[in-house]
Amino acid sequence: MSFQPDDDTRHDLTQAHRRAAQFLGLACAGPLVFGTSGTTAGRRTGNLWLRVSRGSRKRAPRSAGQGALGAEQLVPPAVPRPRLHNTLDWTDTTWFYQADVFDLVGPAVSPTPDLRDDPDLDGTWWTALKDALASIATAPGTKATPRQSWIDDAFPRYLGIAAPAEIERTTGHGDLQWANVTAAPLKILDWERWGLVPVGYDPAVLWVSSLLVPDVALRIREEFGEVLESPAGRVGQLVALAEMLQAVDRGYYLELAPILTARARELTGVALPQGIAEGAQLGGCG
Repeated sequence: MSFQPDDDTRHDLTQAHRRAAQFLGLACAGPLVFGTSGTTAGRRTGNLWLRVSRGSRKRAPRSAGQGALGAEQLVPPAVPRPRLHNTLDWTDTTWFYQADVFDLVGPAVSPTPDLRDDPDLDGTWWTALKDALASIATAPGTKATPRQSWIDDAFPRYLGIAAPAEIERTTGHGDLQWANVTAAPLKILDWERWGLVPVGYDPAVLWVSSLLVPDVALRIREEFGEVLESPAGRVGQLVALAEMLQAVDRGYYLELAPILTARARELTGVALPQGIAEGAQLGGCG
């Protein structure tokens, strides 16, 4: 989902970013960019990028093997991504802040997770993405993304079916949408959710994020058809659809709503729960 921070959050993140830069001895320039999660702020410093995120104090300290630091330690170097150079953590009475210094890379393919125009990516880019996902799969993931408890609740709520008792997982990025990949060349951004994901989930997230651009959605089906059409991969598709339908239920991606509903019905063979179906219809009329 794509959130915009409110004024108080924007002010707090601005102050936190300034504090981190001062402590790390970094001179930042250019505009402060707020991430699509609504809880991060980043700014250029020379050929590096300082990103500061804010979360609940209960999340401190960083969990071993997770997030950006865990990815730097455990994901193979061949995976194209901004490398992590330095970190800084601190807490106040309410929040846990994490500051990370990455390589500066080109802009993301899209400013939002959902794609609105064809970025005209060539075969080299798609090959690089497939190789990257295969390489990520060799890393030892240390957390489940999304959690099984969320899936158990989301399947009946958003898809109208029971969740599988067991879901086959592999190590993956966990948030492979268009605001988290660059073009020419490929770099994969934002490693906060990486871990053990349902098989097929990463390409499925990219696919559901592309449904407004049919040619790109079709290209993803062609490139990742073997995994997406496997029994485990079909579950991965349903997880990605459930997440997006949850976002629609919260007022996001309304243009995608009728397409998501149709794709979910094709996979499950059942109608969506009434409230979700009605919301999708309203979203398609806006």
